[in-house]
Amino acid sequence: MPAEVVPFFHAGTNTYAYVVSDPTTGTAVVIDPVLDYDLKSARTSTLFADAIVAHVHEKKLHVTWILETHAHADHLSAGTYLRDLFGARLAIGAGIVAVQKHFKAVFHLGDDFRPDGSDFDHLFRDEDVFAVGTLAAHVLATPGHTPDSVTYVIGDAAFVGDTLFAPDVGTARCDFPAGDARTLYRSIQRILALPADTRLFLAHDYPPAGREPCAQTSIAAERERNPHLSGKSEDDYVALREARDQTLPTPQLLLPAVQINIRAGRLPVPESNGIAYLRIPLNAV
Repeated sequence: MPAEVVPFFHAGTNTYAYVVSDPTTGTAVVIDPVLDYDLKSARTSTLFADAIVAHVHEKKLHVTWILETHAHADHLSAGTYLRDLFGARLAIGAGIVAVQKHFKAVFHLGDDFRPDGSDFDHLFRDEDVFAVGTLAAHVLATPGHTPDSVTYVIGDAAFVGDTLFAPDVGTARCDFPAGDARTLYRSIQRILALPADTRLFLAHDYPPAGREPCAQTSIAAERERNPHLSGKSEDDYVALREARDQTLPTPQLLLPAVQINIRAGRLPVPESNGIAYLRIPLNAV
């Protein structure tokens, strides 16, 4: 029986989170949950994550994993919040250590932050296997956008993070630290080599005018219609991707998002006045 996949769309950041469950046992995982954050007031809330919680309770699911496809730069993670509520394990790709080391220096974080992945319960490596109830699952390391990017393959469903977008949109940017267009191209080819009937689920959709956001695509659609891939050699792709990246603006939530997400969605420890603070490095990004 295939995995049951329920998408949750966070309109403010064009992000999809997923509850993926085994219909036979009710075992489930949550992928890429979002913590609401208002940039102007610097206030967080769990409204979006609580909709996931309500669904889990309604369906009487047992969540065993909270899975991050990478440390996102465009939204804050609700990973720690949901881990603590569900008693689940929180995981990400092992490349997170390189991301943490880079941004610890950028944000000049203190000794309370250890760039060793220990904020997460588990670090997945390429081809690691796990289970969601009776569903077999495995991990593909798919770096290029970021060094920690992974794709989770659960039954016949693959959750590709930012590596791929919808066929009429393209692929991920590669101008973040340790990003690389050639590496991303090769990661995409690994995804497109999955069985032809694999369902591909996106972390984001940025639809053109006239189209509603969509969560799901297919290997055939990506091969045939993605403007960054169809008819493109590896060298063609690298040239296109690198040229396009030079035109892209910095993500609006990059500075708050990254320093929260490298901590697995854990907010900074409040200071002596009871208030937690983010750091904004000037002229450094």
